Amino acid sequence: MSSFVDPDSRRSLVRNLVAGTTTAVVLIPQAMAYALVAGLPPIHGLYASVLPLVVYALIGRSRQLAVGPGAIDTLLVGAALGAMHIVDEQTYAAWAALLAVMVGAIQALLGLLRAGFLVNLLSRPVISGFTTAAALTIALSQVRHLLGFEAPAGSGFFEIAGNVARSIGDIHGPTAVVGLASAVALVSLKRWRKNFPGPLFVVAVSTLATAWLGLEERGVRVVGDVPAGLPAFQLPAVDADTVLSLLPTAVTLALIGYLTIISIGQTFANRNGYEIRPSRELFAIGGANFAAGVSQGFPVSASFSRSAVHAGGGATSPYALIVVSGWVALTLLLFTGLLQHLPTATLAAIIITAVLGLTDFPEIRRLARVKRADMWLLLITFTATLLVGIEQGILAGVASSLMLFIYRTTRPHAAVLGRVEGTRDYRNLRNYPDAITLPGVLIVRIDAQFYFGNVTFLREFLRRQEAELSAPLRAVIIEACSLNQLDSSAEAALRELAAAYVARGVALKFANVKRPVADVMRASGLWHLVGEHNIHMNVHDAVQSLDVYEGAD
Repeated sequence: MSSFVDPDSRRSLVRNLVAGTTTAVVLIPQAMAYALVAGLPPIHGLYASVLPLVVYALIGRSRQLAVGPGAIDTLLVGAALGAMHIVDEQTYAAWAALLAVMVGAIQALLGLLRAGFLVNLLSRPVISGFTTAAALTIALSQVRHLLGFEAPAGSGFFEIAGNVARSIGDIHGPTAVVGLASAVALVSLKRWRKNFPGPLFVVAVSTLATAWLGLEERGVRVVGDVPAGLPAFQLPAVDADTVLSLLPTAVTLALIGYLTIISIGQTFANRNGYEIRPSRELFAIGGANFAAGVSQGFPVSASFSRSAVHAGGGATSPYALIVVSGWVALTLLLFTGLLQHLPTATLAAIIITAVLGLTDFPEIRRLARVKRADMWLLLITFTATLLVGIEQGILAGVASSLMLFIYRTTRPHAAVLGRVEGTRDYRNLRNYPDAITLPGVLIVRIDAQFYFGNVTFLREFLRRQEAELSAPLRAVIIEACSLNQLDSSAEAALRELAAAYVARGVALKFANVKRPVADVMRASGLWHLVGEHNIHMNVHDAVQSLDVYEGAD
């Protein structure tokens, strides 16, 4: 009997159902755990894992991206709201929801404006340094839950460390046993079989053990009553003062959330041979965050580990996230009663084992070999995040990146060239000390765009190189292959330089001038001042024309 359903479509449907179910098994305990990091009751983690996933599935195009609460986002939420010293739990939850709406609005607006390029301000070393420091901060913040002692939450690594050090003597034995056993089990299960749903297994076993052994009566803290039912859908109250106080955190979350989803999404898109559009993904995650805000959630992004589980489970469509959302909704409707005996120490163990995998200390050693300046960027961001806080650490990293970029462009790499014997190739004399040079002829290459920031550098570089010549300067040839742009300040400097060389009887020639630079030179009159006969296709032609020109004299 023939089937009405195409076999390939049926197989794809089954694969996505399996992938969605597998991801839900991982997401449910993680979402509850991350809610604790954000300073919220665990139920809000489940609220943030229903509607946002559906919205992303309808708009986004990544087939393997596992949207939901993430470690860095929840830490930022907890740090920002914790610093405001909000006493009332309902107000805290409302502000977390408002923050999600603001993040969603910023991301959606940037997506509509196709402004995803702004995320380039967050370079890889900055993100690596920030993530490593944030992971350590998150892990340390959960030690009090893991070992069962009372300590103020704190808003920075060293404040948390001080609170933990002062209270470490008050460890609660039964809680510590549950927490440490959960952590050991999670690590062991992951090493035994990566695809095994370790978090769900540990949640189930610790919950049953707590209920059976009566550990709650012995002082082990549990999640307690979890309200059943789907979240109420409403727009959080908007207050101008609150919005202004949350705005810096919202902007930071919007950029970091986008960077997270685009880096993970692009990784899996490349692996599986399809394309995603950054601006659309930015709009999609913005919609997901807005959905989180109107459904009593908090800001969401994505998780690489969950995305790997999602992909490994067979996800081939964004709609697999709807399956994940369905399982979370079913849990909210039917199974919340099973979670009331879940120890918070187990959730803390899930968080700690998850976030410690985000640390990236090997990157420091790699950058020390590859690019030492980038290593210092990582260390500056890492140190600033630990010393002064999450947002300030990111800002310090971004500021350091911009300063390094400005320094590099204002003092770009420059080379004096000579001809490699037997060829028409001209190379850096530092790398080819036997290259042939001509007396009084200076051939230079500037490896950067020429703009107002490095005008002074070019003048000084030419002056220094002229002073080192063994014969009087007769000609300067600028290899322009690396000059992509020429602004008005740089053009004016070149015009002054050309006029000064003409007055001294020094020939100024250009080789390999690109079209954008040539257009500026023609429009400004610099092309005419230099002379058509002094613009050449390559350095060798410029040198040959120089010899012919001097011979005619």
